[in-house]
Amino acid sequence: MSDAAHSDPVEYLPTDRRSPDPGIALCLSGGGYRAMVFHVGVIWRLYEAGLLGKLDRISSVSGGSITSAMLGLAWDRLQPASPPERDRLEQHFVKKVRKLAGETIDAWGIVGGILLPGTISDKIQASYRKHLFGDATLQALPDAPRFVINATNVQSGALWRFSKPYMRDWRVGEVKNPTVSLAEAVTASSAFPPVLSPMVMELDSSAFTPGSGEDLQREPYTSRVVLSDGGVYDNLGLETAWKRYDTILVSDAGGKLKPEEEPKEDWARHAYRVLDVIDNQVRSLRKRQLIQSYIDGSRKGAYWGIRTDIGDYQLNDALPCPHNRTLELARTPTRLKRLHGTLQEQLINWGYAVCDAALRKHVDSALPAGTFPYPAVGV
Repeated sequence: MSDAAHSDPVEYLPTDRRSPDPGIALCLSGGGYRAMVFHVGVIWRLYEAGLLGKLDRISSVSGGSITSAMLGLAWDRLQPASPPERDRLEQHFVKKVRKLAGETIDAWGIVGGILLPGTISDKIQASYRKHLFGDATLQALPDAPRFVINATNVQSGALWRFSKPYMRDWRVGEVKNPTVSLAEAVTASSAFPPVLSPMVMELDSSAFTPGSGEDLQREPYTSRVVLSDGGVYDNLGLETAWKRYDTILVSDAGGKLKPEEEPKEDWARHAYRVLDVIDNQVRSLRKRQLIQSYIDGSRKGAYWGIRTDIGDYQLNDALPCPHNRTLELARTPTRLKRLHGTLQEQLINWGYAVCDAALRKHVDSALPAGTFPYPAVGV
């Protein structure tokens, strides 16, 4: 690898390195509670289809990391289950995520971080601890599949990866068998800027594996790590999966850049808009590269998104999901704000339905058609 490549903090999705290993990876995007609940439907469909237990890696960012971490904590209670048991999935996974979706934690965290001792991220972390993860650490995750919770290292400009065997930044180095709490890892992954970001971790520099960092394995990089939302770097959670496996399943519930007829011209708001445009283009490029990889055969799998038109799959027995209605669900704000129970069920149904269509069209045409988890509400 050239010196220029070594010095570049952006880890491009490689197409010219060694061939990926056989295996299946699932990527869960960011998008606040909207993504968190949409991905619950995706997990539900994969579980019923018997594919969940075949995953080798689950890579997530932001709202997807809330879902992923809860799935990891419940994993041993869900596997093995043949045939899959709805009651088991609901009791140990679905109901717990939905309980959090019934609580507003971002506004409380902001107010508490301003008026009370501690930071905003401290308050968000406390909410995750209270409602989902308790005192569980990364060591509570299963050995397989590998769960990777992604954040962005603001100091190095690279991805910071939390997992059971290690947490690492390729420039700063790795800490093996980290005992960071799940609440802390998910807080970092979902520290959406500007108000919920950053989250600061105080670490012991001696905990890093000697020589494991490329060029920044020194203080303060190894003692005070400043992290932001994983979606700042990679909102699909794609990179850690792409570099490893040949079959990539991507569930995208991310937001979309809205047009502005009259963009603000003051420097602060104009700069914010320009950054949104840059971010939108980076996301689009990653998605295009993913889709092209399916077309040229370098990767197998499927992509589905919260804005997908289910009619594009051309399945006669796809679940009824009118595109105008699913676009309304896609417009649910990117917040950690309470979602009404009916909206939760509709988002779960939509995640389930579009995953079902994508799997049967592009992964396994022999799969029987699924049915809505909550048939009374549809989408």
